[in-house]
This record gives sequence, C-alpha cells and structure tokens, in this order.
Amino acid sequence: MIAKLVKAKEELEKKSYDGIIYRTKSKSERLLVLKAELDVGAETNVYEHEGEEVRILLEGEIECIIGDEIYTMKEGDVLWHPSNVPHKIKNVGNKKAVYITIGTPSTFI
Repeated sequence: MIAKLVKAKEELEKKSYDGIIYRTKSKSERLLVLKAELDVGAETNVYEHEGEEVRILLEGEIECIIGDEIYTMKEGDVLWHPSNVPHKIKNVGNKKAVYITIGTPSTFI
C-alpha cells in the first residue's frame, strides 16, 4: 500500500473527555494526524513528549500555551512547536474550536 485515504466522516480512533473530542485521522510509526474539537471554555491537559507538532485551526479561537508563552490562534492560523516543551490548548472563543494537529513521531495517542 502506497497511501491511506481517510474520508471526512471516518476516524481510526475516538477519545473524548471534559468537552474535548480527539479523532485520530491517520497514524503511522512516524506521524500522527488528529482532529480535535473543544467546547467553549474547554482546555486540554498539559502534555510533554518527544517530537514536534503543527497545529492548524479550522474553526473558533484557541490559546496555545507552549512553555511560558501564549499564542492566540484564529481560524486559518498555523502554529509549529517542539513537543518536549509543556503545552496545552484552551478554547477562548464563543463557539466550538476545531483544529488539526500533525505530530511526529506518533507519540500522543
């Protein structure tokens, strides 16, 4: 197999807790693609793990706390960061936030 297509309504795995849904869209030994949905006011735990991440905000407004820095993202914004720096995401908007995270290696879920 050369490629793997995951259709819009498909997911490999789904996890949800406290107003957050994580949908694994693609996963290999070296790469992970997640679609996350955060209800208004929801925030993730603090994570710190090997690798690096790119986050693309599709809907809403979020704060990404990376170490001691806060990055406010609006729809269409893209953020890269090393995953070994403590990081968390918070929905600071007035509607559901939806973003894609692409991480390497595949260490989050």
